[in-house]
Amino acid sequence: VQLVESGGGLVQPGGSLRLSCGASGLTFSSYFMRWYRQAPGKERELVASITSTGRSTDYADSGKGRFTISRDNAKNTVYLQMNRLKPEDTAIYYCGAFLGSRNYWGQGTQVTVSS
Repeated sequence: VQLVESGGGLVQPGGSLRLSCGASGLTFSSYFMRWYRQAPGKERELVASITSTGRSTDYADSGKGRFTISRDNAKNTVYLQMNRLKPEDTAIYYCGAFLGSRNYWGQGTQVTVSS
């Protein structure tokens, strides 16, 4: 199983980024997907979740109204659209796949919000 995140980078405050996470080696459409992030010196925190069908999503308060999680099961990919980014959004962003006791993680992509 492999999860590969992409789309991170340096962006100015107020800007946008779209993260992608491509999955292989699993039945992607069966998995609940989540985005997490970890800032330096802090614990990993949940950012957003999406059900296997994509019909239901959930967000941490930090991202509500600014972040949108979505998925394309035909492309085995989950996305995180991040708008109105703030310096406190700076972190490594990870995607995770969950099904029962099985869980898989990507290697992360760095997002830096700075002027």
